[in-house]
This record gives sequence, C-alpha cells and structure tokens, in this order.
Amino acid sequence: MPSDVENWKSEVYGNEIRDHLFRFAEEGFETIPDDERDAWFERFKWWGLYHQRNGQEGYFMMRIGTPNGVLEPGQLRVVGEIADEYARGPGTNPIFGDAYADFTTRQAIQLHWIELSDVPAIFEKLESNGLSTQQACGDSWRNIVGNPVAGKDAQEVIDAWPVIRDLNETFTGNDDHSNLPRKWKVSVTGSADGSGQGDINDLAFEPAYKEIDAVEETSTSSRTESGDGEDVVGFNVRVGGGLARNEPRFARDIDVWVRPERVADVAGGLSALFRDNGDREDRYNARIKFLVDEWGAEAVRETLQAEYVDFDLHTAGRDVREEYTYNTGEGARNDLIGVHEQKDGTNFVGLNVLVGRMGAADVLELADLAEEYGSGEVRLSQRQNVIVTDVPDSELDDFRDEDLLEHYSPDPSPFMRGSVACTGTEFCSLSIVETKNRQVRYARWLKENVDLPADVDQFHVHLSGCTASCAQPQIADVSLRGMKTRKNGDAVEALDVGLGGGLGDEPQFARWVTQRVPVDEVPGALANLIEHFAAKRDEGESFRAFVARHDDEELAELVDPEETDYEDPMMHNTKMTWYPYAEEDGMDAQPPAPADD
Repeated sequence: MPSDVENWKSEVYGNEIRDHLFRFAEEGFETIPDDERDAWFERFKWWGLYHQRNGQEGYFMMRIGTPNGVLEPGQLRVVGEIADEYARGPGTNPIFGDAYADFTTRQAIQLHWIELSDVPAIFEKLESNGLSTQQACGDSWRNIVGNPVAGKDAQEVIDAWPVIRDLNETFTGNDDHSNLPRKWKVSVTGSADGSGQGDINDLAFEPAYKEIDAVEETSTSSRTESGDGEDVVGFNVRVGGGLARNEPRFARDIDVWVRPERVADVAGGLSALFRDNGDREDRYNARIKFLVDEWGAEAVRETLQAEYVDFDLHTAGRDVREEYTYNTGEGARNDLIGVHEQKDGTNFVGLNVLVGRMGAADVLELADLAEEYGSGEVRLSQRQNVIVTDVPDSELDDFRDEDLLEHYSPDPSPFMRGSVACTGTEFCSLSIVETKNRQVRYARWLKENVDLPADVDQFHVHLSGCTASCAQPQIADVSLRGMKTRKNGDAVEALDVGLGGGLGDEPQFARWVTQRVPVDEVPGALANLIEHFAAKRDEGESFRAFVARHDDEELAELVDPEETDYEDPMMHNTKMTWYPYAEEDGMDAQPPAPADD
C-alpha cells in the first residue's frame, strides 16, 4: 500500500501546490484544517517551506535554492533584505540575534520564522531577482551541488557551470520529474579537487577523460590528441550515495562516461528510473541507494540503457579521483577557504562562516563588500562558507583589512573552519539536541584550550542533531550525533562520537566509537583525544590516518569524556521547550500562531 505521503501527493503535488499555498497565505494559517495540516505541510516542502517544530506553530523555515551555490551580483543583498524584513520571530538567539541566514551543506540558504501571510511577497521579491524556493525541498530534484567556483577556478578540468545551469533549467518545475519516491540529490563537478562531494549524492557526475575514435565538433567538448583517438573531457557517472539515518552509502560507479551535452539525457533517464522503480510504500526505503543495493550497479546501467536513453552509453573514462583533496584531512584544498587564483588572473576569497549562520546585517554588509572589491557575485560552499569572487590582486589587502573579515576570516583557526552544524532543536522537529549555538561554543572553547600539532591546519568537527545527517557527520574527522542520556539522575542531551571520516580517492565513513557522552563532557573528550593524537602519531601523520591504524576499542579509550571549565546552557533542554533560548521557554508559554496581516 502507498504511504500516507504518497496518497497526499496523489491528490495535490508539484507546481499546483503554489495556488493552494497562496490561498492559505491570504486566508490565514488558522484556515488550514487541523486534520489536513500534516498533508499540507508535506506538500509545502515542494515550494521550499518546512513547518517548524512543536511550540512554533504557524512559523516556517524557507529554503532558497542556489544551484551550485551561485549568487549573482545583487542576489545576496536580496537575501539579506528578506531576512531582515521577514525572518524575525518571537524568539531571539543569544549568539545570532533576531534575524539571520543559514548557509547549508547543500549550497542553499535557509531563513526562519517565516509567516505564511508573507510568502507571496517574499516569492515576488525572490523571483523578480532570479531566485526561487521551488523544489528546494520535497520529493523531487533538489538544489544541484558542485564546486562552487565552477567556471572561475584555475584548477578545474572542465567548466561544469553550463551543465549545472542546464540541469536546473531542465528539471525545475518539470512535471515528469516533480513527484519522485523521495528527494533526488545531484552533484556535478568539473574540478580535480573533489569539491562536488559526489560520493554522498544520489547521482554524481565527476570529471573524466575518454579516448574516442571519432568525435563530432561541439562547443562543449574539450579534447587533446592521445594515441589513435582523442581524449575528450566529460563525466563519469556514480549513483546511490547518501548519509541519512544509519544507512550511509558511497555512490557506486555504474561504468558510464557521458559528454557534457548528454548529461541532461543521462540524468533524466536515471531520475525516471528512480521515479518508476523506487519504493513508494516505505519512505525509509525510498532512496535510490537502496535500489542500487537491491539491483546492483550493473543492472542499473543495463536498465538505463535499455529503457531510459536512446543512444549507446560509453563505458567509464579515466577519472581524476587520485587528485581529490577536498575534505580528505590532508594536503592542499581541503576546503575553499582563503585566497585562490581564478582563470582570469583575479581571485576568489573563501570566508569562514562558523556553522553557516550569518546575521542579516552582516549579510548586507558582505553584499556591499562583494560589490566594492569584486564583481558583486558571491558563492556558497558545501562546508557552509561563503566565497567572494573576482577580487583583483590590487584589492586583496584592503578587502582582508575590512572589519567584517575579523568575524568571517579567510584564515581561521582549524577548529573554526572545521565546524559544521545542522539546524538542531532550535527549529527542527527531528533533531534531538541543540546544535548551532553549541558547536559555536565548542569551537571557541577548543580554539582557546587545545593545541593541534603545528603541521595540522585542518580539523573537521560536524555536529548533527539526529541520524538524518544534515550536517554530514559521517565524513568528518570528529562526528557528533545527537542522543539523550542521564547524568546525576537527570535527563540530559548527549552525543555519539565517531572518528576518521572523510572523502577523497578512498572515502571513509566515520567509525562510531563512543556513545551517549553528556554534551558538557564532549569538549574534554575531544581535548583528550587530540592530546593522544599529538603524542602518539607518526611523523607527519594526518588525523584520519591515525584513526585508521587503531581499532575501535583503542579509539574509545582515547576519547575519554571529562568535565572541564566548559559550561553548556542547553544540556538539560531535552526538547521540552518551545524555544531553547527563550526566558519563558515552557511549552505553556509558547506564542500563539502569527495573526493574519
């Protein structure tokens, strides 16, 4: 039998949701019938709206999709203005204030405290400036990710930006691909550093060379003489990656190489294959990673060829995975922070945004600086950071001297640059623990109290509020996952601790070595772990390599939980409040749903 969500989608889904959304925006939140709210909230996701957690009735998170993280000149200012005007609610965050924007691990933007009555005005402002929330959530194509500086990066193998733009235009609002069994996450990268993180996506296109005997002339093929044929630059295809719940998978190679101009055909074929064969009865099982588990990569390729494309598929080409450095834990270009040369001789400057959150006033100031020192364009990375592009050499020093960059540094502490956190219990109904403010406090405490070896400038700590893995904890040096435990007889928030995750040529998921550590003992545990690492590592050994040569029992002994001078104000919250930072935070003190304007 189809799941409840499938039944709701069979009644209303896709583009048609917009009319209903605007009707409820006009008539008021309270006009959504109580017994239909679950159905409508599920449908609203297709237009980028998630209803917030219990106690915050009537308020929504709004996600804005920015394909490949590209914000064209002027668009960041639009985001800041919307955040400043509309993303203010009844609760104030003690670190981030009243209005802010969250940059996500999928190169999108999230705003909170959005009222339904404001949605039409927000949509009008977004869409008139080339932005949209369409399919930012829901069971369809999600925001396409990749190397955020595609087309500008001096190190890229092939410019993937035209391909990503084509995919976005082809599949956004496409009725044939608007109702999939679950979300469909796609990565396309032309960079040799692996910054597209294709391994953890449902569908990944990665740069590869293929020797072809006869190649037609096209504007998108790049090639050089090689043997009897010609080396053409295109993409190898991988399918079935993902981190959610306790079932992580790396995407599997299906032995397909595709030209840039054929990417949309192959992507559409695989999307349709998932649409027609994915599980619509069990949503837990309704991801393509489970279909690949069941069928095998070879059968996926055979079905794609036989039923979903009308041309002969090439076998896989020569990839560049041995050059991948992004999120590997060692070598250069572990992230895109700092100053990097562009193809045209100017520079892109990656700025660290701690846990991906930036106050609305800072967003607007950054938009000013991007226009003053660059082209006005800003791009978002999968590590929740921002990148200002097109900065000439002559402007670099003045740009780096700006006061704003004291808070969003191009040269941050390893603990600051390595911190990633999901939304947490501040707004998310799935999360078990508070995340954003906690990871900020963790990073600051570690920076002040713990020394990494002098040759270690990367240390990734990812905090995810639950097993949904929105903070991508399984691919971090230290993975933290929300749980509960008891301490001194009281229920407290706790974290499982995993170690040694990362991507690269040979990606590895973190190994969960310690469970349910009370949150106030986690900084002490990390300090003890790093002390052991510094004392026992081989010369020049990375943290990931250090973890790899120890078994789980040995690692668990190194992660010794300990109370320190770190104090955690949210450890007893345990999700029993309407807002974890409110002075009167009991559920009986929750604000009423926002009144109609």
